[in-house]
Amino acid sequence: MLKTIDPLLNADVLYALRAMGHGDRLVICDTNFPADSIARQTVFGELLRIDNVSAARAIQAVLSVMPLDTFVDDAAVRMEIVGAPTEVPPVQQEVQAVIDRAEGKSWPLVGVERHAFYERAKSAYCVIATGERRFYGCFLFTKGVIPPDGVESR
Repeated sequence: MLKTIDPLLNADVLYALRAMGHGDRLVICDTNFPADSIARQTVFGELLRIDNVSAARAIQAVLSVMPLDTFVDDAAVRMEIVGAPTEVPPVQQEVQAVIDRAEGKSWPLVGVERHAFYERAKSAYCVIATGERRFYGCFLFTKGVIPPDGVESR
């Protein structure tokens, strides 16, 4: 155990999050996502896991150490529901609340069509699979920066 590090952040996940640079994207997905096959196409090349927790809980852990990118409009992305792209299911509402708390402000999730989401996921830095069993518990996040002491981020 480490002080102030969420215990869900295992060594492999911490390594990947630390290795990512500004603008790199990561996928956090549910149990139905083709996680392994897509993870093999990412920069990291292998699937990471935060098992037995919801997508919201895994994202809470990740966002406790990773800032979102303030330079892009789509630093937080959700997979749209097929046939109902504007509908936001409870799993995505929970994640929205986690993002807003982590960032200290409203930070709306941007919807992306399912197949377009898969294509974006293939070019991500890494994929983290969770224990989320509800449909559409799939998200993309873009890593931001941590400014030097005394400098306010954009």
